[in-house]
Amino acid sequence: RRIGNNAMKTFDDIVGDSPQIISALRLARGIARSDSNTLLLGESGVGKDIFAQAIHNASARRDKPFIVLNCAAFPRDLIASELFGYERGAFAGALKTKKGLIELADGGTVFLDEVGDIPLELQVKLLRVLENQEIIRVGGTEPTHLDIRIISATNRDIPSMVEQGLFREDLYYRLDVLDLKLPPLRERGDDVKILG
Repeated sequence: RRIGNNAMKTFDDIVGDSPQIISALRLARGIARSDSNTLLLGESGVGKDIFAQAIHNASARRDKPFIVLNCAAFPRDLIASELFGYERGAFAGALKTKKGLIELADGGTVFLDEVGDIPLELQVKLLRVLENQEIIRVGGTEPTHLDIRIISATNRDIPSMVEQGLFREDLYYRLDVLDLKLPPLRERGDDVKILG
């Protein structure tokens, strides 16, 4: 799913004056000045998607694509072709070559929402993207070089998933170069009234 820049949120769209949100905004503005992969942490409903958009929109990549993939929303058998694209004839129904969401984001940002839901078998392919800045389409053999930043988000306990063998440790460290923990609304005091 592609979001045009005219639909993008900025830091001005994030309301609240609690110390927690002011601190999160200050850190997020610093993250926007970096080009490192970033992991946004927090419960459902804390605005991780808005922060991801605002970080992209304040970054040097602001004029390039911001591509969103909700990793929990795709069936396991479709997520690889959505992320990496596919070559004509790669599988039944692949009548033409199609770029994946990561390739469409070249020069910009990929936002992997609910990254903890990426199947283990796809995590190694995503790791290759992060290590080499390249993808190989499903059914393809030639790598395509890319220039992307990945912002990911999760409400899961990834370190615990790593311990259980459900998430690759090397991928976790590649995604979590910088991280930002967003406070739940219940800890934001009077911000609840502003948002209410």
